Amino acid sequence: MSVLMAVLLGFVVAVFAPWINRFLKDYAGWVLAIVPAGLFVFFASFLPLIASGETFRETTPWVPYINIHFSFYIDGLSLLFALIISGIGTFIVIYGGGYLKGDRDIARFYLSVLMFMGSMLGVVLSDNLLTLFIFWELTSFTSYLLIGYYHEKESSRRAALQALLVTGTGGLAMLGGVVLMALAGGSMEITELFNEADVIKEHGYYIAILILVCAGAFTKSAQFPFHYWLPAAMEAPTPVSAYLHSATMVKAGVYLLARFNPILGGTEWWLWLVTGFGAVTMLVGAWLALSFTDMKRVLAYSTVMALGTLTMLIGMSHPYAMQAMVVFLLGHSLYKGALFMMAGSVDHEAGTRDVLLLGGLRKVMPYTFAFGTIAALSMAGIPLFLGFIGKELVYEAVLGFSPAPVLIVIVAVLANIAVVASSGIVIIRPFFGELKETPKHVHEAPFSMWIGPAVLGVLSLVFGFLPFLLSDSIMVPAATAVAGVPLEFYLALWHGINLPLILSVVTLMGGILVYKLWDNLRGSVMPGYKKAFATIPEAAYDFSLNGMLSVAYWQTL
Repeated sequence: MSVLMAVLLGFVVAVFAPWINRFLKDYAGWVLAIVPAGLFVFFASFLPLIASGETFRETTPWVPYINIHFSFYIDGLSLLFALIISGIGTFIVIYGGGYLKGDRDIARFYLSVLMFMGSMLGVVLSDNLLTLFIFWELTSFTSYLLIGYYHEKESSRRAALQALLVTGTGGLAMLGGVVLMALAGGSMEITELFNEADVIKEHGYYIAILILVCAGAFTKSAQFPFHYWLPAAMEAPTPVSAYLHSATMVKAGVYLLARFNPILGGTEWWLWLVTGFGAVTMLVGAWLALSFTDMKRVLAYSTVMALGTLTMLIGMSHPYAMQAMVVFLLGHSLYKGALFMMAGSVDHEAGTRDVLLLGGLRKVMPYTFAFGTIAALSMAGIPLFLGFIGKELVYEAVLGFSPAPVLIVIVAVLANIAVVASSGIVIIRPFFGELKETPKHVHEAPFSMWIGPAVLGVLSLVFGFLPFLLSDSIMVPAATAVAGVPLEFYLALWHGINLPLILSVVTLMGGILVYKLWDNLRGSVMPGYKKAFATIPEAAYDFSLNGMLSVAYWQTL
């Protein structure tokens, strides 16, 4: 199978998804999951090639007389994303079949999610700037369909439109950026632009390219002040949230920055713009998570924090940061996908996601509790989990940030303290204590709804305990692709007692303290923080949209 066929497979099967659902009914999710599972196996077959330091490129002419091709490129970075997209996508399709069982529109979910998967694969595998942009816009379109799944609800329609307008506006800016990049570098092929990096950085278009590309990446990956669309998108069904807002769509902007780092990175402009936006987003998102009692909202804002962390690391452009970025990327995708599915299972079985209305669920949902706890421990950065290694590497990276080491370390520690507290909120509050009366009679979720959290949670533990399984096979090639120069490192669970470990201990202790004080903070400090960093940016969006509509109305009178 060619890479082009792999990318288009999701679109082809999506066309037949309604008929498959009609005939197979409750088994449709399991059958359709064969598609992403098969793609995962296909992409995994490239691991030996990529681990050896090689890359793979495939070109199919599209409009050859103007040098436009369906060009696809597989290196460590694109392969890591492709494995995440197809691997987690497998469990999302299965989970969706259980979560939406009996829903009259479930076929529309299958169709949209398979199209979205194909779009994301197109983004991360494209070597041609134009085809990358086309797939980029397809992710916005298909995510609009998925976020607006419950289209009868005004809140769902609003969230879908908001996500489309914010990311779509950024996409138009990105289009201008990639066109200027092609003009400055003399090619539409990304792999050819790698060789023209110095020319592009010295070109008169460089500042414009950087700002426009970053606008596309920042809006897609919910960087402050464009972050408000992601929590609002929690109106979508949980399978959508678990896929789009933990492992795929929101990381498209991160991928774009990582892919273009060898071309645009390493300058003062890149350093301060990308690192600055990322650091602010990391801190804002982490503490906004503590302003809510809805499990999905807590997880959504902690995702904003993670996206800020990844963006900050890419902006630093030094080897430690690249190493931390790829490990943190995988760790976050695993534990956040599992936690979103856990939150959906709680909502599905109890009828609410509000942690203040929940308690004692470990007694009646033991599997959901067990695998959700594993994922939450990884998110909190507890030793033996991949999340711990990722956090240690983040601290190692920020400690080496020479322009402002003290400031960036303080930001990183404060953000991660809030993440530890958020982990406690989504696990301790709903699952411990006395069993509370809920809108539904609670029982364990079906197998299709906890197999995904089980596998993702266990992988967080296995890769944390045995990180060498990842080092040469995918992490080193991925970090090398982002850095643009060969890197060598070896992942290990224990590096002795050092400053990153001390910061991790401080983070854990601080997180426990903040969790203990959460009820007081939520009633005193957090309302003002929420207004400043969540309500006001969204109000600015509403003001801008209403202003544009008023101007449009005036022009058509």
